[in-house]
Amino acid sequence: MRTPIERLEEKLFKENLWLFLMMLLSEKKRKRSDLRELVHKRFGFMPGEMTSYKVLFLLEQGGYVKRDVEKYYYPAPAGVKQLNKGKKLLERAFKMLGQRKA
Repeated sequence: MRTPIERLEEKLFKENLWLFLMMLLSEKKRKRSDLRELVHKRFGFMPGEMTSYKVLFLLEQGGYVKRDVEKYYYPAPAGVKQLNKGKKLLERAFKMLGQRKA
């Protein structure tokens, strides 16, 4: 049986891989093959190879990322908006968890 913190970690990181991919792509254009290792180096978890590709594919299909002729991925304006909304949502959650009630 997994602990509550293990379940939280999976929900926050692996099930929201799009946030981490968008963060990396917002810094500069990147090749699909580089993203998985960059997630590991920067954020400390290794997403599955097929999961990474599927999430990137879905982001592209949804119009959140684009790919140039050299196959470098970069965020579309809609993707930047979603990334910013995701960050704000997480900030709000952290504030809520830090509040003390009398």
